[in-house]
Amino acid sequence: MKRLALICVIPTLIYANSLKDLLDHAGSSNHMIASKILTEQSKMKDLDSAKNSYYPTIDIGGTYQNLNQKSTNTAGDIYSGYVSVGVDLYDGGYKSNVIDKNKALLESSKLQTSAYKKSLELSIVEDFYNIKNVESTIKALKEKGIQLEAELQRITQFYEVGSATKDEIDKLQAELSNNTYAIETSKYQLSSLKQILAIRVGQDIKELDDSTLQVPVFEEGELSDAIKAMVASADSYTYSAKSIESSYNPQITLKNTYTIYDYGRTDSTHPSNIPNQNKLLLSFSMKLYDNGVIKNKRDSLLLQKKALQEEIEQSIKNQNVNVKLAVLKIDTTRAQIRSAKKSLESAKSVYEKILEKYKVGVVDNVAYLDALSTKTNAQAQYDKALNDLQVAY
Repeated sequence: MKRLALICVIPTLIYANSLKDLLDHAGSSNHMIASKILTEQSKMKDLDSAKNSYYPTIDIGGTYQNLNQKSTNTAGDIYSGYVSVGVDLYDGGYKSNVIDKNKALLESSKLQTSAYKKSLELSIVEDFYNIKNVESTIKALKEKGIQLEAELQRITQFYEVGSATKDEIDKLQAELSNNTYAIETSKYQLSSLKQILAIRVGQDIKELDDSTLQVPVFEEGELSDAIKAMVASADSYTYSAKSIESSYNPQITLKNTYTIYDYGRTDSTHPSNIPNQNKLLLSFSMKLYDNGVIKNKRDSLLLQKKALQEEIEQSIKNQNVNVKLAVLKIDTTRAQIRSAKKSLESAKSVYEKILEKYKVGVVDNVAYLDALSTKTNAQAQYDKALNDLQVAY
């Protein structure tokens, strides 16, 4: 896997959002993260409940009986109250396996939360630099628009004195209109990307600074948190199967109940001083036959575990391929940056030469517009390559 580390860059704008700030804010404001943290807390409660099941149970209760017409040897009013203490002496390993199952589910929940956070961070990074790409495109188009407007004004002046044709003005006006259309389209795209990022982060997105990422360190053989979560879930199936299978083992419980009595409307045939009673109960039970009910439940869980293990194996293969592709993407993007930089330098040089020739009438406006478009596209391509490298990291 690769790990991302952010380099804090001094913002170029006072109120610009840095990538680190956006990631930090998402960690505390994203509702899906909050949901997964609550799920973790739920799993912790399940684990605490399973651990507490080892402690004895204490119950209290009472009854009142009233007979409208009491009979011989029976009091008219009977009051009783009891306290009972019980404990499982042996449960065949059921409780220990339930605890282990809940430990595995808690670990899986924590890893799922971590995996989602990392996935969200990656999405935020991609959105951040996609926005930077669109902003670069808009900047390049605006610069092109300024040059087109200046040239259109210059040619219009020549046309007014008869030194230029209407056709030249129409071509420049058409190119300027197309450029304005492209700017408006890019602005809509920019607005859409910022809205998507705002939902992920949990705050409005205004300006972005020039944050960059460190070169990632790839750790061979380390499984992603998502895969680790699947492994923990697979372990929980094992413990669930064992807890169900424990039903075949002996069950021994001990229970002590102390009961006090009181009577009303008694006579000589039913004395009121009958002593209180203490009852100690030791019980033993063992399932001898259930027509395969327990066995089938256990086998069902083990089959679910095998199914999940197949998913784990496929996920590991996918991860290994993705790591290789990530390394290749970084190398490829670096090569694209070098190529785009040379292309931009050439495009700027050609544009300057064409512009000089165009001003003196050596070349027509078709060559000029082509050189201007090439320079604009080269600038946008170079900026995109730089941002794509950050996404690749």
